[in-house]
Amino acid sequence: MNTRNLLTALSLMAVLPLVTSNAIASTDDAIHHDAIPNAPTITEAEFSKGTQIFFERCAGCHGVLRKGATGKPLTPNLTIDKGTEYLKTFIGYGSPGGMPNFGSSGELTEAEVDLMARYIQQTPVAPPEMGMKDIISTWKLIVPVKDRPTKQMNTLNLGNLFSVTLRDAGKVALIDGDTKKIITTLNTGYAVHISRISASGRYLYVTGRDARLSLIDLWMPTPSVVAEVKTGVEARSIETSKFKGWEDKYAISGTYWPPQYVIHEGDTLKPLKIVVTSGIASETGDYVKEARVAAIVASHYKPEFMVNVKETGKVVIVDYSDLGNLKTTTIDTPRFLHDGGFESTKRYFMDAANASNKIAVIDIKENKLAAVVDVGKTPHPGRGANFIDPKYGPVWATSHLGDDTIAVIGTDPIKHKANAWKMVRQIPGHGSGSLFIKTHPKSKNLWVDAPLNGDAKISQSIGVLDINNLEKGVTVLPIAEWANLGDGAKRVVQPEYNKAGDEVWFSVWSASNLKSAIVVVDDKTRKLKAVITDERLVTPTGHFNVNNTMHDIY
Repeated sequence: MNTRNLLTALSLMAVLPLVTSNAIASTDDAIHHDAIPNAPTITEAEFSKGTQIFFERCAGCHGVLRKGATGKPLTPNLTIDKGTEYLKTFIGYGSPGGMPNFGSSGELTEAEVDLMARYIQQTPVAPPEMGMKDIISTWKLIVPVKDRPTKQMNTLNLGNLFSVTLRDAGKVALIDGDTKKIITTLNTGYAVHISRISASGRYLYVTGRDARLSLIDLWMPTPSVVAEVKTGVEARSIETSKFKGWEDKYAISGTYWPPQYVIHEGDTLKPLKIVVTSGIASETGDYVKEARVAAIVASHYKPEFMVNVKETGKVVIVDYSDLGNLKTTTIDTPRFLHDGGFESTKRYFMDAANASNKIAVIDIKENKLAAVVDVGKTPHPGRGANFIDPKYGPVWATSHLGDDTIAVIGTDPIKHKANAWKMVRQIPGHGSGSLFIKTHPKSKNLWVDAPLNGDAKISQSIGVLDINNLEKGVTVLPIAEWANLGDGAKRVVQPEYNKAGDEVWFSVWSASNLKSAIVVVDDKTRKLKAVITDERLVTPTGHFNVNNTMHDIY
């Protein structure tokens, strides 16, 4: 399969949901000729289908070139020795280390599991790269700034609005947090990874895993997409300028492929600057082509962005005050940087180097590495959780993909110096496979999910701890059971608070042809408060409250 055909296949993913069918290809399809003689037989049609499934389900952890990061390398020199039957078992049933059970959960059919076991034994093909001319050609200014409202033209309580990813539908749903009703659904990129809010609270930025960015104006009579652009074939991150005097001025997006970041006009998404991130890895000195951009956060101290370059283990601090003479500071950390967030003062960026089992602490005021903290296996905090530990003072917590623990790290180097940048607690949770942990300044609860656990009882539930009595351990709540949806994987993912901090929202995520829901829990009583069901809630995954996202409240 040539790279042009591969790009065509990847571009289709922006608009097509995953097709689940046992009929992968007919027997008379042309055979795909791989360069590796021992690779199992696969047709051209199967290779195209495998490329789509790999992008949608696998590339985020294993990489476009399959060299691994959060997930293990899947290059043919390793996979062929494992054999098709072993790989089918691994893909079908997953692993305690965070590999999802794609087959037993129903996300992939038996035929698709067999296909993917054969696909990952073929030679990886790199998609084309994209420069400024390519990106500009995709830019659409749907509503010029001069034609937009000068004030909010609706009566929505924007601070309590939720942007909900409808993964396989290629949309986001905007849900009124007061009424629990869907206001509208908007076409965006496939599997929107994050939603970010401009510093003014007016603009909502979302990025799909297909690298399509959408800018939504929340002041419109009905919030609408006013600009979009496509910056590559795979992406995870977007952020906006937050420093005083630079509000809404710029946005920055990062791509997994091509490995680069792009700075945009904040109110139009017009691309202004591209910087490639391929380079030398921090710990090995090896050159890394696929050096993917993961989480990006914006400083409240300076006009700067912190850009995680996953495979090289570098945090690139980008000074956006002069794009014509761009200044960057590079901080070496452990490799495989992924997600993370600020501790409570927003001076320190708590950065998960997940495949290294460490948290790097970046001092964004001094632009230096403050500490490296050993934690559990494959930390995956989302933004993490800040609270006051009754024994250790201000702390930040992460859960893990690879084990069931919750790591609690001291974050106050002034009044609690003895505890600063140390793991002061390692608390058993309710299961491995966690993606998000969350609390709120007004809450006494610490919530943790486990959607990638292979045990349905665990992946369909949520764990909660009393911050003032952490020794008591975790209480498990049957969130999916409360949703009462019938059949489906029903993975419970991402605790997210409302603006008031008295409700916690959870996505109950099943396949695109089955029912999903949002479950709302009363934070104080831990009792069911509401279940949001709607035929438009197709594979809801992430959901982001406007106020809390805008102000980095977690």
